[in-house]
Amino acid sequence: MKALVLSHAHPAFSIGGAQVASYNLFTGLKAMSGWEAHYMAGVGPPVARHADTPLMSLGQAPDETLFWSNDYDWFHLGSNDLDGLMRHFERFLADVRPDVVNFHHVMGFGIQALQATRRALGDVPIVFTLHEYLPICAHHGQMIKARSHNLCLRASASDCGLCFPEIGAAAMKRRELFIKSFLDTVDAFVSPSRFLLKRFDDWGLPRRKLVMIENGLDGGPVAPPRELPPGGRRNRFAYFGQLNPFKGIKVLVEAVTRIPEKVWGDSVLYIFGGNLEHQPEEFQAQVKELFRLLGRRLRFMGSYKSADLPHLMREVDWTIVPSTWWENAPVVIQEAFHHGRPIIASDIGGMAEKVRDGIDGLHFRVSNAESLAETMARAITEPALWDRLRAGIERPTDCATAARLHAELFERLIAERAGRQVRHG
Repeated sequence: MKALVLSHAHPAFSIGGAQVASYNLFTGLKAMSGWEAHYMAGVGPPVARHADTPLMSLGQAPDETLFWSNDYDWFHLGSNDLDGLMRHFERFLADVRPDVVNFHHVMGFGIQALQATRRALGDVPIVFTLHEYLPICAHHGQMIKARSHNLCLRASASDCGLCFPEIGAAAMKRRELFIKSFLDTVDAFVSPSRFLLKRFDDWGLPRRKLVMIENGLDGGPVAPPRELPPGGRRNRFAYFGQLNPFKGIKVLVEAVTRIPEKVWGDSVLYIFGGNLEHQPEEFQAQVKELFRLLGRRLRFMGSYKSADLPHLMREVDWTIVPSTWWENAPVVIQEAFHHGRPIIASDIGGMAEKVRDGIDGLHFRVSNAESLAETMARAITEPALWDRLRAGIERPTDCATAARLHAELFERLIAERAGRQVRHG
């Protein structure tokens, strides 16, 4: 059996949860007996396009291909280069001839790639892995109100029209119908969280097509617990991730400013994150000012790579996930648990699902700096709390297990397709 795994970007060029999850699945499938896999990832500027084709390799392995695109319709999740999609993408599919195709995002390719796959490969099963809420929500897939920034509980054309009055409810409904018309061709939708599946169930995707499979993690060597000096406390906190308005970095820094000095003592907050320079100028200025106010309480360490984590985690006791949007299954949660670090997380969405309050981590009220400050103070001062929560951590799903579960799904879909052909043949 051969699987084609598609991602909107290659982890060699762009680090993100979907890229890492899709690539880990690809490598896991390749290692399975009876399976082979091919990986296709989107790429764009500043990488230059070949003159005659968007298909590229750029030194990747023979079973890895890049598809160059720079004409993407973010509102409709569509491609504006349908000629290239049909001629080059469909020819590639016909050459590779996979037994199953698994999309992780359609960004860059365009949602029309789903129908292009059906045209090129006929009854080959199509699986769509959901990583956030982009098909549902035109506001960056965040399901946060565009103007008030309040959490959105359920999408509707009227509510979405209020978020974007310049677009209007009718256009929002047309967007929904357009996207769903392509999703109809998908055989199964996979998500690593039940919360996200429930959102897409509410949105109208067929429940029988919704499947939960955890992302597989390749976490590397496990970092041992930080060695404590005599009388030392578990008071080293770390944030890992992008520095953008949705990740809760402002809430985190504000929380640290509210913890009394007699409680904070020699505690430290490490921030490992990048891309602040790509955010709105107002947000950049606010974050930099908050960093300045923290003074010696903060160690801003800049960006990092996944391979650095076994070393970085040696100095960390707690990982904080303060996102102000729902999230799905943040890879940082898997990474922290892989290294045996309890997590302090917002009490919503995939974070509340993955971090069990009082068992392997602690929850705080989303977007509430005072609640986070109280929770961090508890982590600093409560004896034996860290050891108890660490003991409750379950190791995350590894790449081999995730690949096996995906292969079982793929084989079931292939068998079902074959059965229908026999019945209707």
